[in-house]
Amino acid sequence: MKRHAPATARNSEPLAEVLAEELPDRGLVLEIASGSGEHAVFLARRFPALDWQPSDVDVEALASVDAWAAEAAGANLRPAIALDAAQANWPIAAADAVLCVNMVHISPWSAAVGLFTWAGRILTSGAPLVLYGPFIEPGRETAPSNLAFDQSLKQRNSEWGLRNTADLDALAADHGLRRTARHAMPANNLVLVYRCE
Repeated sequence: MKRHAPATARNSEPLAEVLAEELPDRGLVLEIASGSGEHAVFLARRFPALDWQPSDVDVEALASVDAWAAEAAGANLRPAIALDAAQANWPIAAADAVLCVNMVHISPWSAAVGLFTWAGRILTSGAPLVLYGPFIEPGRETAPSNLAFDQSLKQRNSEWGLRNTADLDALAADHGLRRTARHAMPANNLVLVYRCE
């Protein structure tokens, strides 16, 4: 059954514009936490020279991704695979880019650790790990809406919450990645790009 994430309609185009600058011309993009699958379909259409591998930890999300993909019928969009970012083994050995939209704040810190650990292993030198979502940045004022969102997430689950970019940068460095870009996005979101060194 197809799911619908309303924010996808708002952020797909701005995200695609940034990805056009950051993704390689060809190769495999591994999308972590694909959710409804709407981004996967939209971005696979937008970047036909890239193979798109959606994934998610949730069985219902995987079914939604495949339902959206069946309608799209894009040759470069692969069937969704089960992948838990926090687990010790990922079912994919190599990728030319990793994209993670709106996951690190609605999952335990262990998922972010797994994301950076595996990105450092499966990406080649210079390949990007791209994160999209709301973050807290040292030295920059956090939008009141993001602070309220952070509090609501922590009330729902004490392991959730907006991540501090300094913590993510340190985690990246531990796994052979370095932040190379920060793109401001609509609705107080950011795209952070880390590249394998």
